[in-house]
Amino acid sequence: MQHTSTQDTLVGLFVAAGIAGLFFLSLQVSNLSSFYDKETYTITAHFENSGGLKVKSPVSAAGVKIGQVSAINFDPKTYQSVVTMKIEADYNTLPDDTTASIFTAGLLGEQYVNLEPGGSETFLQDNSTLDITQSAIILEKAIGQFLFKAAEEKK
Repeated sequence: MQHTSTQDTLVGLFVAAGIAGLFFLSLQVSNLSSFYDKETYTITAHFENSGGLKVKSPVSAAGVKIGQVSAINFDPKTYQSVVTMKIEADYNTLPDDTTASIFTAGLLGEQYVNLEPGGSETFLQDNSTLDITQSAIILEKAIGQFLFKAAEEKK
């Protein structure tokens, strides 16, 4: 059985394409897919609990990704989580009374920030702060409250 150089070349190209496909898939999964920096503006929001939110988690509005979380810090004065987000400059018409909520994508999916636009005539600017927020729902806390309530009802 003889191998020709054409067959070897085709197999090599197929393997290289497979490796390139896995590379781009891993970038998509890890939210590192942006090779170039888009123009952004920064907004912050204070949450009682940011749950499992991570840096580079998506920020969306109406189901469309419009930015990503750039930092999560703890405010020692208010004892809250301060989430800093970079929003793409294309989406610079978000009203300044926009609300931010932390949601989970699916039952066991990653957490993300969802922005719900308000009705104000003025828009968010760079370094704006969102005043109305809803923290992440902590599954363990919700189960604990349910069990505690069920135990009280039995008494």
